[in-house]
Amino acid sequence: MTATTSPQLGQIHALLAERGYQVSEPAADTLKITEVQSGVSLQAVLQGEILFLSLACITVPEAAITPEIMALMLAANNGISTSFFQLHDAGGGNVTVTLDNFCKLQEMGADDEDDILSCVHFLLVDVMAARHLLADLKG
Repeated sequence: MTATTSPQLGQIHALLAERGYQVSEPAADTLKITEVQSGVSLQAVLQGEILFLSLACITVPEAAITPEIMALMLAANNGISTSFFQLHDAGGGNVTVTLDNFCKLQEMGADDEDDILSCVHFLLVDVMAARHLLADLKG
């Protein structure tokens, strides 16, 4: 484990590693979390007491994000039950569609550990539906 600027980041790193995830710290207050069997990776950023988790789904030309696709992404019955989509400028007229979640940490007790593991799990489950939903986008 590498030194970090946040005392909680080391605890989060250890928790996820103990649960079988591959974890690295590419930047201060940032974790790269990989589910070993699938190879799916997500990023976690700790800002104060909030752990933001993000999983990149696809990068496409901005024009590919049509009103119809946006309606699917925002629909209550789209199969994404616990996470939410965000669009990020990827440069060169492209956008990256991410699936995101977050949790508020308090004392890094059992409840916080459960919240962290749940958020990671929810993203890994929701990404299956998200990739199906976005399958027709041309990257």
